[in-house]
Amino acid sequence: MDISPIPVGTAVGAFLLAFPALFSIVNPIGGALIFDSVTGGRSREDKQRLAVRIAVYAMVVLLTSLWLGGYVLNFFGVSLSALRIAGGLVVAVRAWSLLMEPEAHETRKASQAEPAQDADDIAFFPLTMPLTTGPGTIAVAIALSSQRPATGFGTLGFFGGMSVAAVAIAVLIWLCYRWSDAVTSLLGQSGARVMSRLVAFLLLCVGVQIIVTGVIGVADLVGITRR
Repeated sequence: MDISPIPVGTAVGAFLLAFPALFSIVNPIGGALIFDSVTGGRSREDKQRLAVRIAVYAMVVLLTSLWLGGYVLNFFGVSLSALRIAGGLVVAVRAWSLLMEPEAHETRKASQAEPAQDADDIAFFPLTMPLTTGPGTIAVAIALSSQRPATGFGTLGFFGGMSVAAVAIAVLIWLCYRWSDAVTSLLGQSGARVMSRLVAFLLLCVGVQIIVTGVIGVADLVGITRR
């Protein structure tokens, strides 16, 4: 039994599940503010090249986590239902911290990005990892991968939709970082925090839905075993 309002066995359903969750945790708009700050001394051309490389690296990190994360945990004996419950808890806790203390999250990311002010090759570390796609993003991606259908052709549609969502997030990262100065002028810190809280609430709802799906899976399994 599945009470999920989103048909994750289809590409559209998987996209609608993954895109808001990934957007919430990656937060390319908030990342653009930090990117603009730590690369302030670099030329516009250099910043644009960095934006492209960060977007590509972020896409690779997201796709790898979405495609392989759940299967790796299954290999170590973690059931799909257990993975959903644990992943949903990770997503919900992460969303709660973003919702209640966005300032602390911004401060931590800014401190992680400080080496970028002096280093030469900064596209992957620290601007992609951990500024843009850190451990929290990887955990959310793995949690999303746990929503895959157990069997059937729906798996193909699921990973197709998830992949499109990851690519869309990478494109948003590129756009926001490329025009980071305009994002900073338009929104500023306060505007970014308001948006962060809105998308964090959405991420919290996604986490709760993943937990519910996992609990239902465990309940169904227990019912089958008792029979």
